[in-house]
Amino acid sequence: MGTRITAVRGATTASVNSPKAIAAAVTELLRKLLKTNRLSGSSLIAALFTATRDLDAAFPAEAARALGMTRVPLLCAQETPVKGAPRRCLRVLLLARADRPLKSLYL
Repeated sequence: MGTRITAVRGATTASVNSPKAIAAAVTELLRKLLKTNRLSGSSLIAALFTATRDLDAAFPAEAARALGMTRVPLLCAQETPVKGAPRRCLRVLLLARADRPLKSLYL
């Protein structure tokens, strides 16, 4: 099987609504997703981040830029507010080139 475009998801929560906590949560999630799936910056195509309404202190994509994802298109959006959904939740959908199935992570 050759290289194909595929996607992988991940989610985590921030301890509080602060730029530092959001950056720490996103950084941990991205590092683990990339390591687990043996992905490098050159294999990434794009990333879509979502955050719940209670996280408005920072853009999740800022943490990705700080990790070196400077050539990858990034987009942030707000989660649909659903009763009972996890609080302070951050999610990412990474599009990548890979020759194998990728493993989603939920921290």
